[in-house]
Amino acid sequence: MRGLPRHRPNVRRVVVVVPSMFTLANLFFGIWSIVLASRGDYYRASWYIVIAGVLDTLDGRIARMSKTGSRFGAELDSLVDLVSFGVAPAVLIYHLVFADAGGFAWLFSYGFVTCVALRLARFNTVDTGHGPSESFQGLPSPAAGMTLATWYPFTRTEFFEAQLASWPWSQVMVFLTIALSLAMVSTVRYAKLPRIGVRTARGLGGLAVNLTVLWFAIWSRDIFFFPLGLAYLTYGLVRAAVVGFLDRGDGEDGADGDDELLLNDDEAAGDGGTGSDQPSAVE
Repeated sequence: MRGLPRHRPNVRRVVVVVPSMFTLANLFFGIWSIVLASRGDYYRASWYIVIAGVLDTLDGRIARMSKTGSRFGAELDSLVDLVSFGVAPAVLIYHLVFADAGGFAWLFSYGFVTCVALRLARFNTVDTGHGPSESFQGLPSPAAGMTLATWYPFTRTEFFEAQLASWPWSQVMVFLTIALSLAMVSTVRYAKLPRIGVRTARGLGGLAVNLTVLWFAIWSRDIFFFPLGLAYLTYGLVRAAVVGFLDRGDGEDGADGDDELLLNDDEAAGDGGTGSDQPSAVE
């Protein structure tokens, strides 16, 4: 007599679904943030966008570790990111700043969401055949969204009340929203967090950096995240300016030596530029 067939759980299918569960949890907190912002609960609305950012990081890490990344997962992640790091921060900053700034001030929120959509569309169509890189092209949308979102908790701190409350923050936030929007669709390179390891000095340095960020994120979150976002935005812009200045100087030096290079036709014909900084990894 044959025994009854034994049904094994499809472990592979479960593993494939797990990253999408984190992605949908990201969407849950993004939508919840929008609802809370519409109710005037700006503090929780801000931090739910940050929680969405943590979940966005986890779904990508899990997909890479389990080697279950798929085109479906990438498209779902982009659609969710548009809500959590585009619409949700734009709605929040509209209620905080733009609602009282004039009839057409909402266009700044529209512009921010548009740039998030353009960045995600570009990210999905870029050639990924070069392998993982150490930087992003353009400011990542989670970083931009969380920078906008954490402005409100920053304004609740004692440091802000004592030192910065007198600033014209309505104008500052207009400028910041525009800067974040343009940085997302730019070609400026933004470094990723260093990888963690225990076998090399670089890996130990990455571990120290990640633990430091984690410590401040837990114990000093209100005063930590917004300045961190500003520093990250500024870092990319300053780095791009310095690299551009150095490249321009190299180009001028090369122009001074044109006569010498023309003496050797073979070398002149074979001399090629290195091009722009190419990826060597999303959001």
